[in-house]
Formats: sequence, structure tokens, C-alpha cells
Amino acid sequence: MAANPTASPAPSPAPVPLSGPSVLGRVGAGRSVGVLLAAAAVFYVVSPVLQGAALPAVRVRFGLSAQQVVGMKVGGGALMVLSLFAAGRAGDAWGRRRVLAWSLGVLAAGLAVEAVAFSDWSYLLGRSVVIAGVSAVFAGCLASVAALNAPGRMPQALGGWLAVMSASFFVAANLIPRAPSMPGLRVSAGLGAVLAVVLLVVARRRLPEAGDPPTPLDRVFLLALALALAAVVTGLQVGPVWGWSDPRTVALLALLPVAAAVAGRRWRRRRFTMPPRIASMALATGVAVGFTQVALLLALPVLTAQSGIGVPATALMVSAYGAGGVAGCLLVRARRISPVTGCSLGLPLAVIGLSLCHVLPTGPATGMALGTLAALLTGLGVMMAQVPQMAWFLSALPRGRMGTAAAFHPVSVLLGTAAAQALPSTSAVSLGASGRQAEGVLWVAAAVVAAGALIAGLPAVVLGVVVAAAGEWLLVRALAGAELAQRPLAQGAALAVGVVTGLAVWGRRQRSERLAASRASAAALQEAVLHPVPERLGGLRLASRYQAATTGTGIGGDFLDAVETPHGTRLLIGDVRGKGLQAVQTVTDLLGCFRSQAHETADLGELAARLDRHTARSAAARGDEELFATALLLQHRPGDGYVEVVNCGHLAPLALGPAGVREAAAPALLPLGFGALGGDVPVPRRVPLPAGESLLLYTDGLTEARNASREFYPAVERLAASGRREPAALLSFLERDVRDWSHQLTDDIALVALTPE
Repeated sequence: MAANPTASPAPSPAPVPLSGPSVLGRVGAGRSVGVLLAAAAVFYVVSPVLQGAALPAVRVRFGLSAQQVVGMKVGGGALMVLSLFAAGRAGDAWGRRRVLAWSLGVLAAGLAVEAVAFSDWSYLLGRSVVIAGVSAVFAGCLASVAALNAPGRMPQALGGWLAVMSASFFVAANLIPRAPSMPGLRVSAGLGAVLAVVLLVVARRRLPEAGDPPTPLDRVFLLALALALAAVVTGLQVGPVWGWSDPRTVALLALLPVAAAVAGRRWRRRRFTMPPRIASMALATGVAVGFTQVALLLALPVLTAQSGIGVPATALMVSAYGAGGVAGCLLVRARRISPVTGCSLGLPLAVIGLSLCHVLPTGPATGMALGTLAALLTGLGVMMAQVPQMAWFLSALPRGRMGTAAAFHPVSVLLGTAAAQALPSTSAVSLGASGRQAEGVLWVAAAVVAAGALIAGLPAVVLGVVVAAAGEWLLVRALAGAELAQRPLAQGAALAVGVVTGLAVWGRRQRSERLAASRASAAALQEAVLHPVPERLGGLRLASRYQAATTGTGIGGDFLDAVETPHGTRLLIGDVRGKGLQAVQTVTDLLGCFRSQAHETADLGELAARLDRHTARSAAARGDEELFATALLLQHRPGDGYVEVVNCGHLAPLALGPAGVREAAAPALLPLGFGALGGDVPVPRRVPLPAGESLLLYTDGLTEARNASREFYPAVERLAASGRREPAALLSFLERDVRDWSHQLTDDIALVALTPE
């Protein structure tokens, strides 16, 4: 049960975690909760369609004036936005079950008033209550679906739930030609009221609470945001009716920047956890859904009229948008499609569908088939993009703010529908325009889809959308206006261009995602094995670089590390026999031994001997008699003008000072793994390191890099010519210069530069 905010404080059980079995187990025990939420949310899709279809009969019955119809539009858009946000936040604060039950009660009351309406004012009152109730019900259902599922299951849950909504659109679109009469509206409203009461009773008994405490949210911010969105939705709807220069339209639109400024200021001051980029991507895809839906509903019937297709067949063709949405939602649910992949494949598919409408043939049979395919592709594409984005958005928010955030989905769709209705060409199409004006609406819809891809930060998708649309536009102009015999060629060519473009963009995105995952794994592996070398350690300033020869692994046979110990700052750099992943295990063993023994062993020579014995034991355990590693150990104590060096078969350091570049005197012993250091502990060699001088430790990948003439990289000469001695600048120069020297590195490179502070 939800907590009563008016009751006096009393001890109560702690909220049950969302991941606990008490909530998710009850939700997953049966499908009654999912069916309940889907059945309640269907009102949000079906009710506006029935209201719009019955409007001509209602105007005749009650004598509604044009001013009253416009007033319904003005109040309806603002009321929907405000109701969505209010119900969402109320669910967070007082419990979603309680708010959903109240919302169903309000909806039932509004439908009952509509069923017995006897005058214009009683009908307008009932309709306003229905709008508020159905919006609140949808917000509560969406928030409950999101809150009662773990973040990892959000795409599957939303995919299934929005598939029901898309199926409801399919049914509702086919009801448009059967516009109910006044008696039919009364009957449907009465039946809806009874169903709402039944759902109210079931919700109070069956719907579990998520048990999430509400997350604090600035009320001024939420109110300003809701007012800004309500103003823009309402202004876009009434602008074409009242005129954009009408004082009332100007007043509505003037409210937008003021409210947006207040919301933005509170956002920056409070530092809300709602990520702006995720919110903008979800908003952009929602707008694309609403815009394309209106574009198809208005433009497709105009374009099919010349083919002799009747009204019922046109409605069935338009309803394919909902069928495509069902397919897109179920595809996301089954394949766990990511937001980036959904946009990459879905948005070009939507543009292909919109573009196909321009090459509809003149015959009824073929025209209906191609029009149905166009609507199907558009619905499939926009829902493939929308569902993963919305799931990502809801998963990134605190559970106690789920209701408030859930309102963004229907509000973003409302913004898209309002923007589509604000176009002059849309108004012309509504009044019975030519095919050219209907085509203009579809091209604008394609541009909106491309803009959504741009906001989502996917330049490749934008390019794919533009190429698909431009290519099909050229084909339409080149072939569609020619002889009828050439129209099938135009249709086939346009479809081929769109499919090839969509597949190319999708394939590129798939490869990009795999490459990004590979790079992330490589970076994680490198950070786990090769700890980052700090810029300052002990009395030294340090810089390091690592480049693996095997692309995508992040680590190879070279290794480096630096630790501060009671005996001074100690560094290790070396090279294991072999490259790539085969050497990673040896590198991991050696670095683990060094990090452990560097703190326990006082003498640097003894530390080298222990590393030697450890490598020999590893070789014996693996049965690899050829396993060995070259290594250079270095130790520095603060205030000492020298470093101690033990060179186990490695390259000697390079000293860079005012006198130039020279090789430091560090004679090489046998590499680690030969057992040569076990009996006779080596004596470290003291190498001068005065102020203003740097040492460069490196592996043979640097000096063995070859150019096109097979010449080795002349490290000493290049460093002397560069004149750099600061560690960071020195390594930046080497990293760039060796790549300029060799077009392809064939060995791992590890670099460490150090200088006394």
C-alpha cells in the first residue's frame, strides 16, 4: 500500500528494493498486471480517435461553434501536457497504484458525463475531464511499467507494452471510416466508463507498488517545464487557426521562452540527475514518431485518391503504420537492440517509407500494396528508434522520479503532432489539397527524421537519411512523371536505393559498435594489467606511453610500472618474448611479482634476482623452455642526484641533457628467466641524474620501427634534433615521430621518461 502523506509519522517497514523478489516476483508470477496496464493505457490511443471521428455528429447535435472547437483544441493540448506531468509526479510522491486508481475514476466520470451529455457545455465538460483522465491514466501506466521492471529489462518491458499501443493505433485507424453517430458515441462512452471502473477495481487489488521513495524534485522547475511544453504544444496547434500574428498566439508562444528560461536556470542551479543528452535523444525520437504519424494520416489518403482506393481501404493502409510499430517494438524486445543501433537502422527505414509514398502507382491493387508497405516501413523505423531511446532514458533516472520522467514520452509525441499540424502544407492537405502539397508534408517529415538523427549525435545516420531521401527524390523526378510503363521502374529503383542505403548505414553502425566494444575491452585490460604511471612520484616527474602491436588488445609483450616504496621510487620496464595475447599472462605474472616484492626487498639487485627466479618457475610450470623477458629496474631516492639501475638484457636508458643525448652506462646482464641472477645477486649501477636532465626508458619496438626503405628508427638522432627534455613533451614527440617514420608498427612500444623535480 502507498504511504498516506497526511498521516502522522509512525514506524513503518523499509521500502522493498526493486530488485527484490517481493515486487518482481509478484509482477512476474502472472501476466495480469501487464494486461491491466496495457488495457488501461489503450484508452489514450483509442479515445482521441473516437472523439475526432464523432466530432461532426457532435457539432450538429449540440450546435458547437467554430470558436468552441478551437477552444477545445487550445485547452485540450495544454490540459494533456499538464495532466501527464501532474499524474507522473503524483505517482512518485503518493504511490502509483493510488494515482492510477484516481485517474481511472476521473476517466470513468468524464466518459459518463459524455454518455449523458444534453448540451454543449455538458459535452465540453465531459470531454475536458476525459482528456485529463486519459492522460493521467497513460502516465501512470507507463511509469508503473518502468518502475516494476529492472533497468536491464526495460527494453523488453517497454517493447511489449508499446507494441500493444501500436496495435491499438492499428485498430483505431480502421475505425475512422466508421465514424460513430451521436448514439454510437454515447454507447461507446458508456461502455468505456464501465471498463474504466472495472480496471479501477482490479488495479486496487492486483497492481503492486514498487516501494520506491520519491526523489526530491524542484517544483518550480517542474512547473516551468510543464508550462513551457504546454505553451508550445498549444501555440503550434492554434497558430494556423488564429494566425501567427494574433495576440493570443503571440501570448502563448511568449510564455515558452520565459518558462524555459526559468526551468533552465533551476536545472543548472540544482544540478538534476536527468542527463541532458539522453533526454534530448528521447525527445527527438518522440517528436519523429508524432510528426510522421500525422504526416501519413493526412498525406497518404490524398496521394492514394488518384489510384481509386476507397476510404476503408485507405484507412487499412494507414493503419499499417501501427502494424509496423508492433513489429518494431517486438523486434527491440526480442533482439535487445541498443539505442544507437535502433536509430541507425530505424530512422533510414522511416525515410524509405516516407519516400515510397511519392511513387504510388495509379492502380488500386498495386497502389494499396505499395502504400501499405510505405506505412509499414515508417512505423517499423520510428518505433525501432523510439523504444530503445525511451528505455535508455528511463533506466538512467532515479526510481523515485520515474513518473515525472515517463511523461516525456507522450509529451514528445504531442510536440511532434503539434509541429506537423502547424505546417501550412498540413492545413492545406486537411482542407483537400493537391498531391504536390501532400508530398511536401512527407518531405518535411523526412527532414524531421534526419534532424532527430542529428540530435541523437549520429552523423552517419543523418548522411544515410539524406542520401536515401535525395536519391529517391531524384528517381521520382526522373522516372515517376514519365510514361506509366516506367512507373514500376521508378518504384523498384526507389525501393532499392532506400534498402541499400539503410543496410549500409546499419552495417556501418554494427561495425562501429563492435569496434567500440573491442576498444573498451582493450582499455579495461590495459588498465587492469598496466597500472597508470602517475605524473609525480617520489622526487620524480614522470610520463609514460604504451602502444600494443596487436590492434584491439590494449596490451602485448611489453610492460612498465612505477611504485613508491620505503626504499625509494622504483620503475620497471621490459619486454617478454613474443607478442600479443600470448605474452599477456607472462606480463601479468611479472608485474604482480614486482608490485609485491618491490615493497619487501630493500636491495634492487635482490629484487632483480627474485624476478628472475619467478620467471624461471613460470617457464617450468608452463613447459616453455624459451620463456624469458628483458627488463630494466631503476631506483631513485628523493634528493639524490643519481639513480640505481639493474639491466637484465634490456636496452640502456638514454640520457637527455644540455650536452645532448647519450646512452647511459648500464651494462646488460642475462634476461630474466635464465636463472643467472639466482646465486650471484647483481650490484646496481649508479647513473647520474642531475637537475635539468631526463632519462628515457624504452623497449625495442621504438628502435626497430622501420620505414619504407627498411631503415630502423634513429632514436638518438631524432631526439637530439628535437631538443625536447620535458617528459610529457618528449614522449609526445616520440609517439608522433615514430608514426611518421613507420607506416605500420610491428612490435609493442613502451616508453617512460623521468626527470628530478
